[in-house]
Amino acid sequence: MCFLLFAASPLTLSELRSMLPAGFSVELASSIDQAVLRSLLPTARTGVRVLAGACSCDLVLQRSASRDDERDLRRRFFAAGMSRDQVIAALETHRKGGGYFATPADARAALAGLVAEHARNAGPTLYLLRFGTGPLDQRPPGDAVRLSLRKVLANVDGWLREDRPVIVDP
Repeated sequence: MCFLLFAASPLTLSELRSMLPAGFSVELASSIDQAVLRSLLPTARTGVRVLAGACSCDLVLQRSASRDDERDLRRRFFAAGMSRDQVIAALETHRKGGGYFATPADARAALAGLVAEHARNAGPTLYLLRFGTGPLDQRPPGDAVRLSLRKVLANVDGWLREDRPVIVDP
């Protein structure tokens, strides 16, 4: 249970993988999550999770050797009712991989490059930053907002917000 970035795209998984910048990977979202993502963007063919390591926290949190970045995660985990053992397991997953980007700003800049290339090649795509691992239908996202690629590139650090689905138009 960490931050996860979902994307719904008209491209296939292999096409998405071919345009990923260094530091990111994608994996298919669950069938339930894909259905929710496609309901928000009916032209989407593929729903994925965009990861930096085992999660997408690098877009939000500054990782540190002292693990200060995990303080907010621990707070959120306990607020979600997780036991101590579950929190420890979740933090171990968070620690896997990740750390490729020096700062969240670097990760968001790399993501903006992916969003730009994707918009030019595939058209409108939906992005959703979510905290937690439960299926999207358990806590459905609200209505998607539409942003032009130009607005995304002008606001690399602010266009993507937790729990707000965004459709990026070319």
